[in-house]
Amino acid sequence: MMTRNATRSGSGVAYGLLVLSSLVVLVPVAWMLSTALKSSDELFSQTVRWLPLNPSLDAFARVFTDYPFATYFMNSIVVVTASTVIAIAFATFAGYGVSRFEFRGRGSLMTFLLLTQMFPSIMLLIPYFKLFQTLGLIDTRTALVIAYVSFQLPLCTWMMVGYFRSVPTELDDAAAVDGSGRIRTFFQIILPLTMPGVAATAIYAFISGWNEYLFALVLTSSEDKKTVPVGIGQLIGQYRIEWNDLMAASLYALVPLTLIFIFLQKRIISGMTAGAVK
Repeated sequence: MMTRNATRSGSGVAYGLLVLSSLVVLVPVAWMLSTALKSSDELFSQTVRWLPLNPSLDAFARVFTDYPFATYFMNSIVVVTASTVIAIAFATFAGYGVSRFEFRGRGSLMTFLLLTQMFPSIMLLIPYFKLFQTLGLIDTRTALVIAYVSFQLPLCTWMMVGYFRSVPTELDDAAAVDGSGRIRTFFQIILPLTMPGVAATAIYAFISGWNEYLFALVLTSSEDKKTVPVGIGQLIGQYRIEWNDLMAASLYALVPLTLIFIFLQKRIISGMTAGAVK
């Protein structure tokens, strides 16, 4: 009886912490929505209200009528999707090779990949700019794709190594006995078993690329090449900030990430735990 009561008490505390954590996350989003629904006059009034007096969707419409946000969204989708696919493809092959083959410098390679994540990306801003300027890639989507892949690939490789190591090497040996080559074994046996890890890694790469601001700001200048974070940043004026437009654009930017977590929640959880136990 005492054990059952203790279990219920523990569950109650756990649910209470989950509710509190949810409120911490949802309150800023609710305030963003409230701000987006307010008029400009109400925003700058001295009385602060949670609920707008006259809710309006004008800010959500102005985001696409007064600003080229449709172009920004298309650029972000194209650049981030391309960089994610490329990074995952290379990270998958690299992770399989590191987890399955013994070669000189394997440990040094993994250490080097990890060390690249310890330096702030702003240190690479000027070298990247000069490199892309020399190659004639400034103000192009190609430059953003290359930059994002270089940021995503090291950690994606580390993650994929952990997922591939969770798959027993006996499966490779059994496939070899049956006459299956390395490539066929990889695509037909090993890769399907690590798909939750691939999905989780791809989600990480997509989110990191979608939220990237600094390199997109420096490497692009024309309106038809800018991404969503840069477009949102431009809504901050020198003398005045249209907070309702800014919050509406920010809510639009949350939609792709929210959909990813809603529809791929199981993939994320299974991918996070796939490499935990070998």
